[in-house]
Amino acid sequence: MPHDGLPGDRGTVDFHAHAFPDDLAARAVAGVVASAGIVPALDGRLSSLLASMDAAGVQRSVVLSIATRPAQFQSIRAWSREIAGSRIVPLLSVHPADPEAGRKVLAAARDGILGFKLHSYYQDFDLDDRVVDPLYAALQETGLLCVAHTGYDTVFPMTRRADPVRIARVLERFPRLRFMATHLGAWKDWQLVRTHLAGADLWVDTSYSIEYMPREAARELILSFPPDRVLFGSDSPWADQAASIASLRGLGLGAEREQAILGENARLLLDRGGLP
Repeated sequence: MPHDGLPGDRGTVDFHAHAFPDDLAARAVAGVVASAGIVPALDGRLSSLLASMDAAGVQRSVVLSIATRPAQFQSIRAWSREIAGSRIVPLLSVHPADPEAGRKVLAAARDGILGFKLHSYYQDFDLDDRVVDPLYAALQETGLLCVAHTGYDTVFPMTRRADPVRIARVLERFPRLRFMATHLGAWKDWQLVRTHLAGADLWVDTSYSIEYMPREAARELILSFPPDRVLFGSDSPWADQAASIASLRGLGLGAEREQAILGENARLLLDRGGLP
């Protein structure tokens, strides 16, 4: 059933979280733990995410699914409809190898969905590969948000499949694509973010990044983006929402920018839905 909250609350928005259906959560989390050797903050269930949100003062979380096979689109779409509410905002996912990917984006746009999540490593493609162009074209046409994993990934070898150079190529081909580069533009490849994405028309989130950078480097990178283009993300269940908020607050960004990152910038996207 929909997970509703207090409609007047203007609290923190976590724009990068994950959850799984209860019958899949244990297996999904165990697979990442075995491959990456990390200790997750939560067990991957939606009920656990909602409890974490309550404890951390998070009003809304954007839940990102990843279609690792073309056949998963419909099940992700159905589950997203089930969990959507004023506290949970699901993004869909479609596999770039699906010959119907563009058509599925166009169909989903009629559902009022906010956007789609792509992950080069789990979906086995390079971010700027031409095979993804029909998907990017459909996202650009509909104005839906494209939230892409960027940088390396803890589970996979450190090969550049979603680095800032590839991001820049995608944005050059699709200049009206509403693109969000997760993990502050490229996880553990942040120097290239400053080099290749300065002035680029995109959003970034803070998920699973601040804790892996020197404090001053994280602060400088965040301040290098326009104030309205940085959004808070935790990457729950892999990271703890409350700890991620504390890490952001510890950067000394100033009250106005901190408030924008923790909620106001996200609401500019969420309140407009999928339309530009």
